[in-house]
Amino acid sequence: MSTYLLLDVGAGTLDVLYYDDASGLQCKAVVRSPVRTVAEKVRALQGNLLVRGTEMGGGPVSEILIARARDSQVLMTPSAASTLHHDPERVKALGIQVIGETEAADLWKTGRYRNLTLGDLEIPRLRSLVESFGVPFSFDVVAVCAQDHGTPPRGVSHLDFRHRLFKERLDREPFPHALLYGKGEIPEPLNRLQGIAQSASELPAHEIYVMDSGMAAILGGSTDPQATPKERIIVLDLATSHTLGAALEQGEIAGFFEYHTRDITLQKMESLIMDLAAGELVHEKILEQGGHGAYVRKAFGFDRSEIILATGPKRRLIGNSRLPIRPGAPLGDHMMTGTAGLLEAIRRRKGLDPIPIW
Repeated sequence: MSTYLLLDVGAGTLDVLYYDDASGLQCKAVVRSPVRTVAEKVRALQGNLLVRGTEMGGGPVSEILIARARDSQVLMTPSAASTLHHDPERVKALGIQVIGETEAADLWKTGRYRNLTLGDLEIPRLRSLVESFGVPFSFDVVAVCAQDHGTPPRGVSHLDFRHRLFKERLDREPFPHALLYGKGEIPEPLNRLQGIAQSASELPAHEIYVMDSGMAAILGGSTDPQATPKERIIVLDLATSHTLGAALEQGEIAGFFEYHTRDITLQKMESLIMDLAAGELVHEKILEQGGHGAYVRKAFGFDRSEIILATGPKRRLIGNSRLPIRPGAPLGDHMMTGTAGLLEAIRRRKGLDPIPIW
C-alpha cells in the first residue's frame, strides 16, 4: 500500500494529485504555476539580485530577469542561468553575470544582494497545499512531470535534440511510460528534469520519478474511461503553452505532434489529426511550420480510429470541430491529464493492478 504525490508543472498551472491506494482517497488541486509565482517573487525583490538554484520553466521568470538586468545587477549561477539559455555566453549577452557556485555561496551571506532561488518545486508551498487536504506531508512515491527540451550539443537545435531523445527511446520501447525515469536514471541532457529530481530529494518520500509532461499527458488521456476499451485512439492535450496530439494503438505510440498552443487554429488542428492518423506527419515540415516536431512509427488510418479525446485547459479551441472530438477527463478532471499519466506510468512500471479510481 502506498501514498502518492503527483505534480504536473505547466506554464499556466501546477496540477496536484494526492492518492492513497489503501483507502482510495484522492485529493486534487490546480494552482498557479511556479513560473508565475517565482516571477512575482522577483518583482517583489527590488535592486540587485543574486540567483541560485536549478533550471526551471522560463517564460515570465526569464522575461523579468532579463528586464531587471537592464537597470540593476543580476548575478546567476550556471545551473540557474540555464533557465534563460543553456549557453552561458548567451546569458551574459543579456547583461547578466554568470558566477561560480562557490562565489555565489559566499556572496549569499553578505547581504549585498537580494537572494533568489530558482526551481520548479516550491517545497513550503507544496507543504501548505498538501496539508490543506488534511493528509500528512509524507509520501511513498513522488512523481513530477514537466517539459524538458534537453541540453543539445553546440550547433544542434533544441527541438531536433528533443525529437532525437524521444525517438531513440520510443524506437526501443514504444510506450509513453518508457519516458518515466527514477531519480538515478534520468538522461544527463535532461537538465530541467535533473533539477526537479534534485529538488524533490528534499521531500519526505521513499521514491522519486520524473517524466516529460507531453508523454505523461498522452498516457493520462488514454486512461479516460471512454478510451480504455478502444484499441486505436487519438489523444489531444491542449495545455496553456503547448498542444500535443498522439495516436495510440493497443497502448503503443503510433505517432505524435507538438505545437505551441498559440499557433494552433481549429483548421490546423484538424489537418494535424488527419495527417497523424495517416502517418503523414514529417518532423522537419512541422518545424518549418513553427511547430515543435513530430514522430511517426506507423499509421492505422483516420477511418480506423475509434475515438478522439481532447483534454487540457485550452480544449475549447476545438469545440466547433467537424471531427467527432469528445471532451476527455481522466480522473474525472480534464486538468489532471498529466498527473493521471504519472500515476499510470508508475503502475505499469511496478506491474501493479489497475488503479480503480476512474
